[in-house]
Amino acid sequence: MVVKIGVIKAGNIGISPVIDLLLDERADRENIDTRVVTSGAKLNPEQCVEITKKILEFKPQLIIFLSPNAGLPGPTKAREILAEAKVPTIIISDAPGKKATEDIEAKGQGYLILVADSMIGARRPFLDPVEMALFNANILAVLAITGVIPLVYTEIDKVIDQIERGETPSLPRIVVNKKNAIPAAGFTNPYARNKAMAAHELCKAVAGVNVEGCFKTKGRENYMPIVGAAHEMMREAFLLADQAREIEKYGNTVLRRPHAPDGKVLSKRDFAEKPV
Repeated sequence: MVVKIGVIKAGNIGISPVIDLLLDERADRENIDTRVVTSGAKLNPEQCVEITKKILEFKPQLIIFLSPNAGLPGPTKAREILAEAKVPTIIISDAPGKKATEDIEAKGQGYLILVADSMIGARRPFLDPVEMALFNANILAVLAITGVIPLVYTEIDKVIDQIERGETPSLPRIVVNKKNAIPAAGFTNPYARNKAMAAHELCKAVAGVNVEGCFKTKGRENYMPIVGAAHEMMREAFLLADQAREIEKYGNTVLRRPHAPDGKVLSKRDFAEKPV
């Protein structure tokens, strides 16, 4: 059975650019067929409605909906449409999305709230396309190394497997934090684990600093150092995460979990061995 997956990207969070690729990293998986629609950087209600209706034309058996703050009017309207369509849906959002979890559950939907997927320093005098790209590159690396991305694709794979077997899927309802993300990364070295946890928590803290710089501080001379500091924090989080992975490399213990063509998640640690 081939499971049809619809991915809706309303606006952008750190994990958004790769979410569909996480499920088929070598483009040879035979048990899923995926389509992606996006509203680009914006997530106004009319745009969210348009892309949600568009993905339903694909007749997906599972929908993954990503947006900043799932409680905003645009994402909320999209969730209402998806609930009416009765398609199993997983909402992936950042920390402000926690405010919408009660409504998400009431609609019978699942969620993965990524508390370390922090907002960017969106002040015009600071954020140009290059700065935006660098921030997103750094946050994506942190999410990958600290276990957030492994946890996300593992949970989605569980749902795909249930749908493939003809079962009613049990949708995840998880706030992804250091307690469940770090174990999902599979570190063997305690020092690597410590660095990864530090990276995760520093990445998480970036959001509060950027909120201060973007929404609570007036005057360019006042907010520029704040958003600048937040992006420096994100870079340091990346460096810590990178150090954690390098430690695992030195011990030949990096955990790799590729998908087999049938969708099974394989596993290996020794660099040259075959994943099984």
